[in-house]
Amino acid sequence: MTAVTLRALLALPEWAQSVRVLAGTAGLGREVRDVRPSPGPAPDHPVTQGELVVVAGPMRPGDWRIDALLRRVADGGGAGVLLPVDDLLEGTRRLGDRLGVPVLVTAEAPLERLVAARLALAEPELDRAELLLATHEALTDRLRPPEEIVAVLSGLLRAPVALLDDQGGVLAGESGAAGLLRPGEPVPQRIELSDGVLLAHPALLPSASRPALWLAVRLHGTAAARAGVVPPALAVAAGAVQRWLLAHRLELERDARSRSALLGDLLRLDAEPDADLRRRAADAGWRLGGWHVGIRIGTPASVDNVARGADVARALRGEGIDAVVVEHGDGWTAWTTFAQEPVAGQVRDLAARLRAAHRELGRSVGAHMGVGRPHPRPEGLAATIAEAGDAARLAATRPETGHFLHVDQLGMAQLLLEWTRTDTFEPAARALLAPLRELPGDLVRTLAAYLDAESSLAETAAVLGVHRNTVAARVQRIERVLGVDLRRRDERLALHLACRTVILADEHG
Repeated sequence: MTAVTLRALLALPEWAQSVRVLAGTAGLGREVRDVRPSPGPAPDHPVTQGELVVVAGPMRPGDWRIDALLRRVADGGGAGVLLPVDDLLEGTRRLGDRLGVPVLVTAEAPLERLVAARLALAEPELDRAELLLATHEALTDRLRPPEEIVAVLSGLLRAPVALLDDQGGVLAGESGAAGLLRPGEPVPQRIELSDGVLLAHPALLPSASRPALWLAVRLHGTAAARAGVVPPALAVAAGAVQRWLLAHRLELERDARSRSALLGDLLRLDAEPDADLRRRAADAGWRLGGWHVGIRIGTPASVDNVARGADVARALRGEGIDAVVVEHGDGWTAWTTFAQEPVAGQVRDLAARLRAAHRELGRSVGAHMGVGRPHPRPEGLAATIAEAGDAARLAATRPETGHFLHVDQLGMAQLLLEWTRTDTFEPAARALLAPLRELPGDLVRTLAAYLDAESSLAETAAVLGVHRNTVAARVQRIERVLGVDLRRRDERLALHLACRTVILADEHG
C-alpha cells in the first residue's frame, strides 16, 4: 500500500483550499498511519506513531494546552496536529518548528477534514480513481481543441498545465514546463524539480516516430504529493489531444490535396485561366493579378510537410511577408504578390526578409530555399515558381550561401561559372587561392560566403555560424595574405569566380 504523508493530505481537494501549515514544515513528509479526533487540546488517548491528532472542539489560539499537545505528539512520534483556529502565537509556532511537529490550522469544520483524511488512508487510490473519472467525463464527451483541453485539465488538477510542441516550446497554457521536457524520448516523463515535479505525456499520431504535441503539468510544493495520482488523468487528456490531432490531420491533408491540385492547374496554364479556375483561386484566397515572386522551400524526405506547413507560414509572417504556402512535393511552394511592379529596392528587401525567415525555419526544419524574380499576371506565377525551384535545387548543394539563393544573384553567377569551366581556369583559380588553403580558419569558404553576401559581415557571420568579429578578422587576414583590396570590383569578381570554381571542383571530386 502506498504511504500517505501529510503533504499528500494537504494536496487533497478537501484540504488544499482550507488547511494551512503554520509550523513544523520539515515534518510534512512523515507517513500518516492514523487520524483520530480529540475533543480539545488534551487528547483522551495516548498519541501513537504516525498519528495525526485532529482537535474538534472550539479553542483559542493562545491556549497553553496547544504547546502541551505538541510535546505529546513529539514524544509519541505522531505525524502532526490539526487545530480549528485561524492563527497561533509566535511562541507556539517556534515550538512546532523546534520539535519538528507539523501544526496545521483550518477555519472550517475539522471533522470534515478528518473524514477526507481517513478515506485517503483507507483507500489511497480513491483520489486517483476520482480524478481519472472526472477527467474522462470532462474530455471524452466531444472533440475539443488542445487549448480547451489544457484549460479543463488545469482546472481539474488545480495546477499549471502546458501544451508543448515537439521541440518543447509552449503552444498554450502556462510556461512552467518550458525547457524541461526531453522531446526526444516519446514516453511519459517524470522530472524531479527543486520545488516539485514535472509530469508530461506525449500525444503521438499512429504513423509518427515522435510526438507532435505534449501535455505537461508542473506540481509545486504540497501538490507534488499527487504526482502518483495525476499520470492516468494526464494520459486521458493526452488521448483527447491525440483524437483532435487525428481529426485535424485529416482536415489538413484534405486541404493540402485541394491546394496542391489547384497549384498544379495554375502551373500548367498556357493561356488565361478560365472562370472556374479563377473562382477556385478566389475561394482559396489567392490573388492571380499583380506581380508575383515565387518561393521554393525544399526539405529532406523525412520531414512531415503537412504538419510543418504552419511553421513555414509562421516564419514568413514573422518577417512581415504575406505569402501563399502550399505543400508541394518534398517541401513547399509559396509566393507573395505585389500590386504594382516592385522596384529593385523592394526586391532586395524581400530577399533579405526571406533569408531571415529561412534562418528562423532552419531552427526546427532543415530546408533549402530558392527565390524567383517578379513576374506579372497568372502566367507569370508559373514562371517565377519555376525560377524559384531551380534556385532551390542549387541552394541545396551550397552550404556557403546558407542553402539560400535568389535568382537575381544566381543568373549572372551561372553565366560566369559557364565561362570559368575551362581547362585553364581551374588551375589558375587554385593557384590564386593556394595561400588561403594553406592556413587554418577555412578562409576560402569564408571568402566565398562574404562575397556571396555582398560583403555583409553580419550576413556572412549568420551563414557560417560565427561572430561577425571573427568574419571581420578573417577578411582582413585574407586581404593581407593575398595582397588584395576587396573594395575593388574587379578583384572581388576574380576572387568570387575562383572561390566558386575551387569549391565546386572539390565537391565533385
